[in-house]
Amino acid sequence: MIVVPLKEGESIEKALKKFKRKFEKTGIVKELRSRQAFSKPSVEKRKQRIRAVYVQQLQQAED
Repeated sequence: MIVVPLKEGESIEKALKKFKRKFEKTGIVKELRSRQAFSKPSVEKRKQRIRAVYVQQLQQAED
């Protein structure tokens, strides 16, 4: 259960923004989307490798 503490006089918009941020961090939506369609483990590993290469290239570009 997500609890969002509110300060006195805080607007609803700000509270909703906090809630959305916390909800995103839990990863529930990402999990649900991944469960909607099955993907083979080999495909998942390939995606992870491609992402790792991409991140590594970004890090090397920074240096």
